[in-house]
Amino acid sequence: MLASLTLLVSAATVCLADHTFHVENHCSYTVWAAAYGNNGQTPLGGGWEMRAGARRSFTVVDHWNGRIWGRTHCTGSGQCQTGDCGGIQCNGRTGRPPATLAEFTLDGWGGEDFYDLSLVDGFNIMMTIQPVAGSYDTNHHGQYYCARAGCYTDLNQQCPGEQRQIYGGQVIACKSACEATGRDDYCCRNAHNTPQTCPSFPGADFFKSRCPEAYSYAYDDHKSTFTCRGNPKTAYTVRFC
Repeated sequence: MLASLTLLVSAATVCLADHTFHVENHCSYTVWAAAYGNNGQTPLGGGWEMRAGARRSFTVVDHWNGRIWGRTHCTGSGQCQTGDCGGIQCNGRTGRPPATLAEFTLDGWGGEDFYDLSLVDGFNIMMTIQPVAGSYDTNHHGQYYCARAGCYTDLNQQCPGEQRQIYGGQVIACKSACEATGRDDYCCRNAHNTPQTCPSFPGADFFKSRCPEAYSYAYDDHKSTFTCRGNPKTAYTVRFC
């Protein structure tokens, strides 16, 4: 009896220590989900297939930081035209741009989570991040507190010509201006590696004007970073399309 009670207490402790993610595919087509985490904490091997309407959940430990993204136009062996990581399971590898990213830093400064939807690596599919009701402290408020972050517009058909990624005669992704041109001022690198020397530019403005809640380039954090505090532990839904 005592041993059983100990197991129950231990299980409850583990549950309270975990953050839960629910990944949903609302697209009309299959998406190969992918995840990357710090210190080898990569959930579900870093990749799994999600048919239209599928939902998959997993947990991560405190102080986890990482990203979730979707891969499209993949073969049975996991070779993908967008977001590719070299296999069905990424196993600690990040994806190849262009890809829409959901980024998280859990239990960060002040005990808060920080999360954002990023188009810094370009766009391939619409995505949304939504904190799960009941998992967070409602005593805090603000535009960026525990709010939905997302890009709700399919940017592929609107993508500027030089940023388009074509496959099978169709636009399947929109590259960042950095990836498309390699220009230092669009990549915010070398002499342009500060907010002062890398202000917004046309390629970033294209993303920002259509998806104002998402990161559009490296120094866009003041308009795109969301925070949330767990009660006791936050949970998030990441939605494709």
